[in-house]
Amino acid sequence: MRTSIATVCMSGTLVEKLHAAAAAGFDGVEIFEPDLVSAPESPEEVRALAERLGLTLDLYQPMRDVEGVDEEAFPDVLRRAKAKFALMRRMGIEVVLCCSNVATATVDDDAVSASQLRRLGDLAREHGVRIAFEALAWGKYVDDYRRAWRIVQLADHPAVGVCLDSFHILSRGHDPAAIEDIPGDRIFFLQLADAPALSMDVLSWSRHHRLFPGEGSFDLTRFLTHVLRAGYDGPVSLEVFNDTFRQVDVSGTAVHARRSLRWLEDAVARELGSAAPADFETLADGGTPVGFDFVEIKAEDTSSIEALLETVGFTPRGKHRTKPVTLWTAGDARVVLNEQHARDLDPHIAAVGFDVPDAAALTERAAELGTPFAYRRTYAGEQLLDGGTAPDGTEIFWSSRGTEVEPTWAAEFEHGEPLRDSPIIAVDHVSLGQPWQVVDEAILFFSSVLELPTASSTEVASPQGLVQSRVIQSPDGSIRIPLNVSPPILSGRPAAMPQHVAFACDDIVALARAAKARGLHPLPIPRNYYEDLAARFDLDDGFLETLRELDLVFDRDAQGEYLHFYTATVGDLFCEFVERRGRYDGYGAGNAPVRLSAQRAGAARADIVRA
Repeated sequence: MRTSIATVCMSGTLVEKLHAAAAAGFDGVEIFEPDLVSAPESPEEVRALAERLGLTLDLYQPMRDVEGVDEEAFPDVLRRAKAKFALMRRMGIEVVLCCSNVATATVDDDAVSASQLRRLGDLAREHGVRIAFEALAWGKYVDDYRRAWRIVQLADHPAVGVCLDSFHILSRGHDPAAIEDIPGDRIFFLQLADAPALSMDVLSWSRHHRLFPGEGSFDLTRFLTHVLRAGYDGPVSLEVFNDTFRQVDVSGTAVHARRSLRWLEDAVARELGSAAPADFETLADGGTPVGFDFVEIKAEDTSSIEALLETVGFTPRGKHRTKPVTLWTAGDARVVLNEQHARDLDPHIAAVGFDVPDAAALTERAAELGTPFAYRRTYAGEQLLDGGTAPDGTEIFWSSRGTEVEPTWAAEFEHGEPLRDSPIIAVDHVSLGQPWQVVDEAILFFSSVLELPTASSTEVASPQGLVQSRVIQSPDGSIRIPLNVSPPILSGRPAAMPQHVAFACDDIVALARAAKARGLHPLPIPRNYYEDLAARFDLDDGFLETLRELDLVFDRDAQGEYLHFYTATVGDLFCEFVERRGRYDGYGAGNAPVRLSAQRAGAARADIVRA
């Protein structure tokens, strides 16, 4: 698959963008006109640099407001076009993007637009240029790709074709199936962008919230299959307007973008099967993870976490034979406490391990997607765990347990205690706080490398503002990873977003009582919460008193019930213990504001004590 990326997708200078695109493995780029206008390099120098980097210059864009104008105004369109076409010839670019008119259109007539595009086509052919006509979603008259194609048909000029942009088509809810009615050789260019489902004006949505494939709500697999079935064989290009991508490191964005196209290539190749183009390749298939293998908590001193795990009934299974690392287990939940190379670090989630069907294939898939390798030193006789680094820095490991009750690596821990009985069953979910600038890339990481889709998105009120939460979840619910983005605070820096591990249990009341008897102090829940709970749900008085006594919180939906309690925050981490009754599939989102307020109050009390 020949790939391209618009320079508008990335931060930096034009030269920096070209270097980043080449390094990430793109075949070509679209030149966004403002990038060239502001560059000190001449068009010839830009062309020469692209050639040295092995990049083709696939498109010049945009040329605006070229059709639907009064005839008195059209000579000025031709004057502008002549200058642009001459510039493109200097750069060796053969295709120009001409957008449907949004500003100067005064004539709503397909025949007029076609006549003007035909005359533009005559001028373009003199310069060896072709015009790709695009229907903008907010075009004054032409806002549907099907109408743009009708106008191109009326123009009937070999230098005039269409540009198809997934955002302009899918954001308006237009059916892309009719793309197959357009001959492939009349599709002069293809631009792709994903986007979240938002209720806002389409122009603002387009200019600020586009995403790379696999990160939003658009079905780009279906969209691209329609384009390929039409016979299109040109570059598959990304045009993503996004405020975040234009602020962060250009090299990282380029790698991120290329990974998204590799994921999409795989999805389309699998969808089309033998009908896929010969240059579309599938990725290795490691399979979706079937369970959590372990959660690793790292700190200079993990004794506070050891004490917490002891009070809730985890069993210390021993110390690693070569590293300052200990293993604690309860049911099928395994927590690794790591003090190696952790100077001055407070407790935090450093790594998550997954049990996968085929670890070797998943390692191959991760490499094909350009995933940064997570390095861990291993000695003779120790199991090598393959893994990669997620965009937020969390290390993700995977291994295949097969029919073994415990993973092979667990035998490397020595002098532990026999496993105790515990109401804890397994890890229910791992919640990872995300820096604002990487959450979209994190969505792509989990969906492309681990084939874990986004199950839901929500916003939770906190004392600092709204916390955005996006849940990564396997189809069977065995893997649940909420990704939370905290709101900015007045200084412009992000507020702290603690991570947490939630453990599933089969009797949370028994667990909470036993933990309190061993000295656990759960996160205190205010009495107002229970008064509100009594108003919201018809709960038995005795049950409500049990909840209040044990600082348990409660939720119910049509599928079942959810009981849970939280520990105090230690460093950047707290634990949650949950019991799902029936088929409840959520996370008690209605209780999150109470938890966040209680954590804020606890942090304030701790600051007073330290002072």
